[in-house]
Amino acid sequence: MRVLVTNDDGIDSPGLTTLAVMAADAGHDVVVAAPARESSGASASLLGAEQDGRLIVASKPSPGLPDHIPSFAVRAAPGLIAFVAAYGGFGPKPDVVLSGVNRGANTGHAVLHSGTVGAALSGATHGIKGLAVSIAYHDPRHWETAGAFARPVLDWVVAHCPGDRVLNLNVPDLPVEQVRGLRKAPLASFGAVQARIHELEHGHLQLTYSDVEITREPDTDAGMLARGWATVTQLLAPAFDADAELPESGPLTTA
Repeated sequence: MRVLVTNDDGIDSPGLTTLAVMAADAGHDVVVAAPARESSGASASLLGAEQDGRLIVASKPSPGLPDHIPSFAVRAAPGLIAFVAAYGGFGPKPDVVLSGVNRGANTGHAVLHSGTVGAALSGATHGIKGLAVSIAYHDPRHWETAGAFARPVLDWVVAHCPGDRVLNLNVPDLPVEQVRGLRKAPLASFGAVQARIHELEHGHLQLTYSDVEITREPDTDAGMLARGWATVTQLLAPAFDADAELPESGPLTTA
């Protein structure tokens, strides 16, 4: 299997190496292509920097990446990187987009805004299976735990996941033996943080963030993660309701 490893934290994040080495050890053909700079919150946006009509790409390894794994720093959001990869931009079209390991959890409906999840969803719109991996701390100490839990989930994705689906994996920042296990979990109605907007003078707005009370939804991805479980959730992109009753009409006429 051809695996594209990307992220939204940028090419210098150790999480890239964690996933790339894990995927290579699993026997996959791996290529790394990640944003040249931080792209958190980019969702699946197709933003990129061009020079003379060409996307800016440079060969650059992530920290500690083995020499035999090709690696590129791309002046683009992760969603665009996955989009370009689907058209052969970094070698043969990948069979799997493996995104992460993200610094900080990606839980709840806030995954809509995640560049980590967005890269995998972007690939899914082109029939590429996806796995987004996050570790629940902004300065992780246990990258190897994320890799250990990602390995069996990647194996499942390769063997069972349809091409239009993405799995979203969140792992506690704990030693492997201290994680309670892996559980399927629904999305919480919130993410790890909650935003508040305050109106200031002269038409300005101030946006502040605060931690949410996890105990409100203990059996969701956010609640279970806080209690020491690794959680996995299946996402579908693009999502629509085929059975919805919507307005329809014949040709419209003007007066």
